[in-house]
Amino acid sequence: KKIMMMKMNQQLLRPVLINAGRKLSTSSKFVLPGLEYDYGELEPFIKAEIMEIHYSKHHATYVNNLNVASEKLQESLSKNDVSSVIALQQAIKFNGGGHLNHTIFWKNLAPPKKGGGEPPTGDLKTMIEAQYGSLDSFKTIMSNATVAVQGSGWGWLGYDKVSKKLSITTTANQDPLEATTGLVPLLGIDVWEHAYYLQYKNVRPDYLKSIWGIVNWADVADRLGKARS
Repeated sequence: KKIMMMKMNQQLLRPVLINAGRKLSTSSKFVLPGLEYDYGELEPFIKAEIMEIHYSKHHATYVNNLNVASEKLQESLSKNDVSSVIALQQAIKFNGGGHLNHTIFWKNLAPPKKGGGEPPTGDLKTMIEAQYGSLDSFKTIMSNATVAVQGSGWGWLGYDKVSKKLSITTTANQDPLEATTGLVPLLGIDVWEHAYYLQYKNVRPDYLKSIWGIVNWADVADRLGKARS
């Protein structure tokens, strides 16, 4: 029985957070990534107050809870406690997904004075126009899909390595895109209410219309290039 349990233990899902760039160990911790701009630099598209709360409270909470769950996971693995390992997966998926998603989100945005809102160029521009007709058409399609998210979740532009095409999709709650769909995340738009409610109230479409003014297409293009390499 012990041998069977050990084999099962080896086959269990490791946390999806390996993509966060840190190996899970008892000596390493996940950390809140630094922002490349000040809270107020995304105004008037996103208020400084929203940015500060979103980053320093919400994202920080995901990171803290992820570290707690990770420590419990290490303890459970050391004891070959399969039941506890399984029980921890939801907390790791939720908080790890929150950490992954927000880490992408901050880099997907940039102040206008730092390139935010400037249209894509190169291969990204070509692929968007080939699949969606134009950048404006793409924005409309992605905005409509993201507005329609029920409750809380994310709108995504991903890259499908199998079809070698772009894909617009959504995920619920904090589900991480690649770990749950296989698509490589290029652009994520957070539609949890904490991302916009203080400014846009319950009018999610206005938030979606505005956010295109600070999308960092250079970052999206860089992610595409890495996904295709």
